[in-house]
Amino acid sequence: MLEAIAPHFAFVNDPTAWVALLTLVVLEIVLGIDNLIFISILTNKLPKEQQAPARRLGIGAALIMRLLLLATISFIVQLTEPIFSAFGHGFSWRDLILIAGGLFLVWKATREIHHTVDPLDHKDEMVSRTLQVSLAGAIFQILLLDLVFSIDSIITAVGMTDEIAIMYIAVIVAVTVMLLAVNPLSAFIEKNPTIVMLALGFLLMIGMTLIADGFGFHVPKGYIYAAMGFSALVEGLNMLARRRRKSRQGTDR
Repeated sequence: MLEAIAPHFAFVNDPTAWVALLTLVVLEIVLGIDNLIFISILTNKLPKEQQAPARRLGIGAALIMRLLLLATISFIVQLTEPIFSAFGHGFSWRDLILIAGGLFLVWKATREIHHTVDPLDHKDEMVSRTLQVSLAGAIFQILLLDLVFSIDSIITAVGMTDEIAIMYIAVIVAVTVMLLAVNPLSAFIEKNPTIVMLALGFLLMIGMTLIADGFGFHVPKGYIYAAMGFSALVEGLNMLARRRRKSRQGTDR
């Protein structure tokens, strides 16, 4: 048994494999940010007692999905093979999944933005009551996006290394970090309402990026996360300024 397992961990003596592992862990964590934002916004709409279980179930499902996809790695690689051509672009199953996931994110983010901007729109409230937020409905939506992000994550892993053990370790570490980060992130979003709009804007941008990627227009991830980081920094400065103004007003009184 040990002899059968040993070849999969031969990379431990290779320094370049450790560099690949570290790089892949960081990439998987960064790719998981999209998933975390979506899970945080969605679960914050649940009753308090259901929020933490929904987050655990959603991230647990993401881990299981990624591990199952890694177990069928040869099938996942085939998902990038074109199945038909249109508009001068060969569409693969991966492209179709990215487009579907992107459209879902754009629809979800747009609906939430509309509801946040105009909470007194009774038509939107009627739609909200039918789609909103039961535990089962939240888990279903999280699973849907988990599938999209998992396929993207695993294809990234395949592009980084040939060592299956490195892929498994990177995925497990990244999802563990997501599990530890989701509750603090959700609490932060809930306590700072302006962050919700920023996070919804991120989801809208990510959705459009997924659609563009599905149509063959690849937007480098570095640009996306740099834009997200800059926006978060500006919002952080705004929050600091608001806090200072409130404390000054309190002292003047």
